[in-house]
Amino acid sequence: MTEDSRWRLDWPVSGGVRVARAQLKTSPADFRVTEVLWPSRELPPATDEHISVAGEGEHLCLRLEKTGDNTEYVARELSSLAECRSFDIGFCGLKDRHAVTIQWFSLYRPGREYEDEALMAEVCARWPVLAAVRYSRKLRRGDHQSNRFDIVLRNVDGQRGSVNAALERLALQGAPNYFGPQRFGFNGSNLDRAARLDPSRMNRKRGRAGRSASKNVLYFSAARSWLFNQVLARRVAEGSWTTGLPGEPVESGNVPSGPLWGDGGTLATGDQEVLERSVVESCPELAKLFSATRMKPERRMLVASPKALSWQWLDETTLRLQFELSPGQYATTVLGDLFELEDMSLGRDNK
Repeated sequence: MTEDSRWRLDWPVSGGVRVARAQLKTSPADFRVTEVLWPSRELPPATDEHISVAGEGEHLCLRLEKTGDNTEYVARELSSLAECRSFDIGFCGLKDRHAVTIQWFSLYRPGREYEDEALMAEVCARWPVLAAVRYSRKLRRGDHQSNRFDIVLRNVDGQRGSVNAALERLALQGAPNYFGPQRFGFNGSNLDRAARLDPSRMNRKRGRAGRSASKNVLYFSAARSWLFNQVLARRVAEGSWTTGLPGEPVESGNVPSGPLWGDGGTLATGDQEVLERSVVESCPELAKLFSATRMKPERRMLVASPKALSWQWLDETTLRLQFELSPGQYATTVLGDLFELEDMSLGRDNK
C-alpha cells in the first residue's frame, strides 16, 4: 500500500453518489459565516460615530467582521492591541481565513472599563466592530449557539432537477456528520504521525515525555476523528446512520451517535458496541493509542442537520445556499455530501 493511499480520506455519501460538481470559495464573499452567540440578547449596534458597550463583567466581548484573516491570527493581534496575554483572549471556534466571517472574541480586562472605547477605536482601525458587551467569563470553544452560513457555489455542473431533489433530501434527513479531511493533514500526514506515537508515554504528566505528549494533541485528535469517520462510513454503507441501533448510550438521548474513542473504547453496548469495536479493531495502530490514555470515551452525533435550509439559483450555474448548523458541524462536510467540491481557496497563502 502506498503512502498516498494508506488512509481513507473520502467516505460514502448518503445518496450513493454526489449529484454535481461545483466550485467553493471562489472569493471570500462567496462564503459568509455568522456566529450566533446570544440569539435572544439585544445589543446596542456599533456605529461609525460611537461604540456602545452593554453589560458588565471582567471580559470585554467584541463582535468583529473579518475578511482574509483566520481566527488565531486575529486573537494574537487583539492580544497585542489589548496588551494582555494570548491566553486572555477567548473565542468560540475557528473560522476560515478565506471567508467573510462575523464572530465574537473575549478580552480579559478587569477594572479597565474606562479604556474600552479607546481600545475599540484601535480595533475598529483593523476590523469592523459590530457590537460590544462586558461579560462575566471568557468565551471558550463551543460556547456559541450555532453558525449561520450564506454560501455561493459557482460553475455548478449537474442536472438542476437532481440538485434540487438532493437539497430537498438534505433538508429532511441531514448529512453524515463526518470530520473534514483537513483535520487529517495532507495525504493523512497527521495520522501517520499518530500511528508513530508511543502509547506507553501518552499518559505521563511530568518531564520531557509529558511536554512531548502535549505537542501531539493534534495527532491524537486526528486519530480519534478518523476512527469516528470509519464507524460512520460503515453506518452510511449499511443505511443505519439516521436511526439508533440497540445499545445506543442513554446519554445520547436516543440520537444516532458514534464513538469518540477513549480509555475502554466506547460507551455503546449490544449491537452498536459490536459494530464499533469491529471497525476500530481493523486499525490496530490507531486503536493502540487509546489503551494507555485516561481520556474518557465520548459520543458525537452521526447526523449533521442544517436548519432553515434554503437555496436559490442565481443563474444556470450559480447556486446560493443559506442554512444554520450547530457547533462542531461543518458546512463543507454537509455540502460535500451532495457536491464534488473544488475549493478555490486552496493554495492561497495563510497567516
